[in-house]
Parts: sequence; C-alpha cells; structure tokens
Amino acid sequence: MQVETLKDVLEWTRKFHSNLSDCLHECAGSNESERARLLLDYLAKHEDKLSGLVAEFEVGAEMKALNTWCYDYMEKHPILRSAGCDAPFQKLDAEEIMDVVTDQHEQVIDLYRYLHARADTESIRELVGNLKSLEEQEAMLMTQAANRLQDL
Repeated sequence: MQVETLKDVLEWTRKFHSNLSDCLHECAGSNESERARLLLDYLAKHEDKLSGLVAEFEVGAEMKALNTWCYDYMEKHPILRSAGCDAPFQKLDAEEIMDVVTDQHEQVIDLYRYLHARADTESIRELVGNLKSLEEQEAMLMTQAANRLQDL
C-alpha cells in the first residue's frame, strides 16, 4: 500500500490491526500450548477492536487533516508489512508471542510519535495525538492482560 497522506496512514493502521487479528486468530487453533492459545485468542479480539477504533477516526477526522502529506517518514523508516501472516504464532510460546506483537505495536507508536512531533496545525496535532494515545493505551492494556494470563 502506498502511504502518502494521513488518511493513508489511518487506512494502513486499520488494515494492520485487522490483518494481525486474522493472523492471531488463524494461529490460535494450531498452537500446542493452552496458555498461548488463550493469549492468541485474546490478542485477536483486541486487534479486531483496535481496527474498529481506528476506522472511527477515519470517519470522524477533518478532511483537511486527513489530506496532509506525510510520505517523508515512510521514505526514511521501513514500515511494517500489513498483508499476510508472516509470524508463525502457532509455534511460539506466550512470551514470544507478546514480544512479536509488542514490537509491532511499538513500530506503529513510533510512527505516530514522529507524525505528532512534525504536525504543523492544531487539527493535525490533535488527530495524530489522539491516535498516538489510543495506540499507547491499547498496547499497555494488551500487555497488562497478557501479564495477568501469565499469572494464572
């Protein structure tokens, strides 16, 4: 996907979460560990919810902010692939699954931090700031839930 504007970034983010949800769900039934299967199922539902939340930002944002160009980040930082299931979650234990998913979320958060720092109008700063906060909060919730699962 060619990512050039904030609208493209939101679309890419929505697809990223949706594809990750599909991948996690697909792998949940194949993992040998009960704990890992529970985690994969939880993460799949969480990513699906997050995809929906990002879609709501696409609908509610100002068109002027959405049409803002942001291709310079993409040129300097390779962005996560959003298609396919390239992580063999079915072969990983719960800790390894969380490492992979956390790393992917950190890359998304880094993108929004960069865009927030570069925002030149209040509407863009607010939109990107809200997205950054959403991604950070959801990553924290996901990590806390995974830690509670480890305690079982």
